[in-house]
Amino acid sequence: MFLKSLTLANFRNYEKADFKFTKDIAVLIGPNTCGKTNFVEGVFYLAMGRSFRAEKDLDLISFGKNIARIKAELAEKKELFVIISKEELDTRETIRKKYLVNGVLKKRSDFAGNLVCVLFSPEDLDIIIGSPVLRRRLLNDLLEQVDRDYRNAIIAYTKALRQRNALLDRVKESGVRNEKLFEYWDNLLIQNGAVITKKRGEFIQFINNFPKEIFDFVAFYDKSIISSARLIQYKDAEVGAGVTLVGPHRDDISFHMYPSTGSGQAITHDIKSFGSRGQQRLTILQLKLIELSFIEKLTGERPILVLDDIFSELDSDHIRLVLEMIKDQQTFITTTHKEFLDKKTIENSEMIELKERS
Repeated sequence: MFLKSLTLANFRNYEKADFKFTKDIAVLIGPNTCGKTNFVEGVFYLAMGRSFRAEKDLDLISFGKNIARIKAELAEKKELFVIISKEELDTRETIRKKYLVNGVLKKRSDFAGNLVCVLFSPEDLDIIIGSPVLRRRLLNDLLEQVDRDYRNAIIAYTKALRQRNALLDRVKESGVRNEKLFEYWDNLLIQNGAVITKKRGEFIQFINNFPKEIFDFVAFYDKSIISSARLIQYKDAEVGAGVTLVGPHRDDISFHMYPSTGSGQAITHDIKSFGSRGQQRLTILQLKLIELSFIEKLTGERPILVLDDIFSELDSDHIRLVLEMIKDQQTFITTTHKEFLDKKTIENSEMIELKERS
C-alpha cells in the first residue's frame, strides 16, 4: 500500500496543504506547534473514518470555517475523500460527514479499510501501564481496519450500549423498569458482543503464536462475556450504577513476561507490575511489529506505518529498534529534530520541513 498524495483543507491548523510522496520513507520535521500530529490525524482519519484523538469531529474543522476536507490518492488507483461539515440545527451545531471512494459515497463501515495503517504514538508507550481504554483502543484501531464484520459489530454494539445505558439511567431515576424496552437492546449487545469477543480472541492468539525477536511475552485476554444470564446476574447492580457492567466494552488485556533462564519458575510475571520501563517499551515495539504482520496476513499487503513524534520518548537502543521496523512498508515519521534519525534513514527519505503554525 502506498499513499501518493494527501490534501488537508481547513483541517485543524491546515488552511490548505498538499503533500506528495514518491519515496517509501517521508520525514516531517518541525516544532511542536507546526501540525505534525494533525497530519498524522488526517492519515488515520482516512484509514478509520474517525479520529484517534478528537472527542468531537467539530474540533477537526479550522476555527471560523464550516467545512474540512481530507483527500488522498493511493498507488492502488483509489481516491479517498472525507468531507466534515458543520450545520446549524435548532440553535445548535451538528456535524455531517461524507465518505467517498473514487467519487462514490460510502458508509463509514465501507470506507474504513481502504487505506490501512499502523500508528505508533507517544501515548502507545503507556499501553502496558495505562488504563484498559488504551488496550481496547489498540484492538479496535487494528481490527476495525481489516475486518468488516468487526467494524459493523463495533458500530452496532456502541449504539446499543449507549441506548441501554440511557434506559438504565432512566430506571435509576424513576425506579421503574420496562423489560420490553431492554429486550431489543440486550439482544443487539449479545449478538454483536459475541462477534467482537471472537475477533479479539483470534488476534490475541495470533500475538501468542507470533515469533518474537525483540521481546518475548504472552498476552492474556480478560474478556467480559455478555449473555442473557450475565445481564440477569448484574441486573440490580446495573440499576445502581446506571450503566451496563458486562460486555466487550469492559474487556482488558494483560502482558506477561517469562522468568529469567534458570530461575526454575513455571509462572509468568505481569509486565505492568514486574517489568522495567525498558521491558514495557520493548513489549510495545514488539506489538507494533505484530500488528504489521497481522494486517499483512489478513489483507495480503503491508500497511502504512506512521511514527508520530516518538523518538524524544525513547533511548538510543529503542530508536534503533524502531528504525529497523521501517524497511518493509511506506513509513511516515514525524519528529522535532532529524538528529534522532540515522544517516541511512535520512539519505533514503523525503525530508519535509513544516513551519510553526498559529
